[in-house]
Amino acid sequence: MPSRLSALLAAALVVLAASAPSFAASGAYVSLGDSYTAGPLIPNQSLSPLGCLRSDRNYPHVVRPGLTDIATFRDPSCSGATTDDMANSQGVTPGPNPPQFNSLTTDTRVVTLGIGGNDIGFSSIVQNCARLNPFDPCKDDYVIGSTDLIANRIAAARPKVDAVLDGIAARAPSAKVFVVGYPTVLPATGNGCWPTVPVLPTDTSYLRTKVAQLNAMLAASAASRGDIYVDTASSSVGHDFCKSASVKWVEGIVPVNTAAPVHPNQNGMANTGAVVLAAIVRAGY
Repeated sequence: MPSRLSALLAAALVVLAASAPSFAASGAYVSLGDSYTAGPLIPNQSLSPLGCLRSDRNYPHVVRPGLTDIATFRDPSCSGATTDDMANSQGVTPGPNPPQFNSLTTDTRVVTLGIGGNDIGFSSIVQNCARLNPFDPCKDDYVIGSTDLIANRIAAARPKVDAVLDGIAARAPSAKVFVVGYPTVLPATGNGCWPTVPVLPTDTSYLRTKVAQLNAMLAASAASRGDIYVDTASSSVGHDFCKSASVKWVEGIVPVNTAAPVHPNQNGMANTGAVVLAAIVRAGY
């Protein structure tokens, strides 16, 4: 883990230790989410079920050791999950993955939630925007006249995220909920790195804006329910998919570290875990 991440995680642990209660550990930490939570292809992968591509080094597993007054940890996160998969079984192969809400109980004290990307079709957008023809921007597929199709998808996902947060509150009324945003995937400034990562300069700027809009929607949804939004984009600036293998925290379309394309690698998960733990500590948990 880079020293910057180590320092952040250590600081969170020091604050936690200083404020730790004297009574015995109790309650549960439950992590809900999609592939940006699960950690596809990062070793080691869980067998329950294997089709979820869930790593034991994903950010929930980074957070867990810092929650010393929490007795139980459950991580039903699953690659490909949408908001619908919170209350319904997800058909992965092999699988299925049970409804993620099944992991919530009345003794749940902390919930982290990373969801929304698959509701707007993020994976298909990335695949569509991989272009070797410099005169064929994918933005033209999504902005037609004054209509921005991805912006519309983000708006349509808002009530679904709201419903997930309401579902968590109903099943775990004593829990504090932390909505985890998506990290910096594309360079925060500039034109990208086409053709090394084959996203055209025009599309880099456009997609950067869409990721920011997705995160803004998640933050607004969290605020509307009295939940806490955790910004992972700010801390991951400079570690986008255009950087070198040792610097990037999100892989490109062709991964150079052991992780899924356009997903956080182990260092990216370590950063997200440190940021999430710090937010939980600040909230007094």
